Amino acid sequence: MASKQPDALLGPESDSQRTQYPYVTGTSVVAIKYKDGILMASDMGGSYGSTLRYKSVERIKPIGKHSLLGASGEISDFQEILRYLDELILYDNMWDDGNSLGPKEVHNYLTRIMYNRRNKFNPLWNSLVLGGVKNGQKYLGTVSMIGVNFEDNHVASGFGNHLARPILRQEWHENLSFEDGVRLLEKCMLVLLYRDRSAINKFQIAKITDEGVTIHQPYSLKTNWEFSAFQNPSQGAVGTW
Repeated sequence: MASKQPDALLGPESDSQRTQYPYVTGTSVVAIKYKDGILMASDMGGSYGSTLRYKSVERIKPIGKHSLLGASGEISDFQEILRYLDELILYDNMWDDGNSLGPKEVHNYLTRIMYNRRNKFNPLWNSLVLGGVKNGQKYLGTVSMIGVNFEDNHVASGFGNHLARPILRQEWHENLSFEDGVRLLEKCMLVLLYRDRSAINKFQIAKITDEGVTIHQPYSLKTNWEFSAFQNPSQGAVGTW
């Protein structure tokens, strides 16, 4: 007869459910300040492990009147964050005092959420990019899954930190027009498409200005896979790969 497992080993949270490991994930988000506001770009892929399972996942969402949020990482955790923000915006609107949360306040709130969940050993598996405009002031910041955060003129999550930021450091300037900003983001997303196996050729670009948020319809970029480095990627490489 099998012995009964002691209840003390199970504990009061034995039936709790949480994300122990990211399953369906999205890759890089890239955002920049431009002359009139903020531009943000991401692809629409959702990877189930190493399989590109979903091709129409929107990872850029408007938050309140003044903010735009993009996310890399676990899609279900991103949905949980959006639920938190919906409650925050609703609670703020209930005050009915004529004020509304700006991007800096939303960014600070997200840093507290991510750091709090990290301290409970129950993190939200996302890297977030938060941009917005309020009263003519542009704001752009990022926060990691453990609460590390900063502001900058251009930010990126995922592989964008390694592949897109060097391009932005060379080519970004504060007087970028909308058209030049879009071209710069497209260049970054094209590099990520070539070098990041989790990226797909279906992108969304969103902008936010004092007039509000515009999230453009998805589209694809023209690609060229005839580069010699793609034909023989191991040629001249150090090691056995």
